[in-house]
Amino acid sequence: MAVTGCTKCIKYMLFFFNFIFWLAGGVILGVALWLRHDSQTSSLLVLQFEGQQAPGTFYISVYILIAVGAVMMLVGFLGCYGAIQESQCLLGTFFFFLVILFACEVAAAIWGFMNRDTISKELINFYDSAYIKAVDISPTPSKDAAIKVLDVFHRTLNCCGKGDDNLLFKQIAGTLCPISSSENGIKYQSCHDKLIELFSEKLYLIGLAALVVAVIMIFEMIFTMVLCCGIRNNPGVY
Repeated sequence: MAVTGCTKCIKYMLFFFNFIFWLAGGVILGVALWLRHDSQTSSLLVLQFEGQQAPGTFYISVYILIAVGAVMMLVGFLGCYGAIQESQCLLGTFFFFLVILFACEVAAAIWGFMNRDTISKELINFYDSAYIKAVDISPTPSKDAAIKVLDVFHRTLNCCGKGDDNLLFKQIAGTLCPISSSENGIKYQSCHDKLIELFSEKLYLIGLAALVVAVIMIFEMIFTMVLCCGIRNNPGVY
């Protein structure tokens, strides 16, 4: 016998929230794939200098997002099916996975907040190591490689220098900064500032998506418990 009254309303509300949850998983998966293949970040994170790859901490968070998005779509489907079938077993399994996902999201949010500046700082250090070699007055094999690395940073971010550049760098800025802006006498924005801005925007997007998903999860856990109690108290429903 199907549930009736307020419990039936809860059933369809749970189905609705699960459908939104499933859609949110698809959106997160799509955003994560976009972040993974974004031209700006990709062109910077594939760089190598003196045998060292550009720091890939950002990609770790992106891969986690891809996994979370895929799991959310699977769990959302499970919740939709369990709500329609009024199955305590399916709803209990859904609630279990939901709690695990919520705990993982809280842990990831805490870690992300504590390490929010790590990604930009790592790339800034990578940029600075190439910068030091590029302004070195003595010709070395690594100097040409450093100039190529800086060129990618400057053209990708439309920036030049660290913001507190010395006289030597200003003398060779014409060869290191994008030519079009140099000829027009445009003052460049610091690459340090541009890197912070680039990853702050992307981390803000990730944080906003996580907040929306967390709110949906809380409502889903409440509705799942109410529906399970309604099914248990309704004779003939399994």
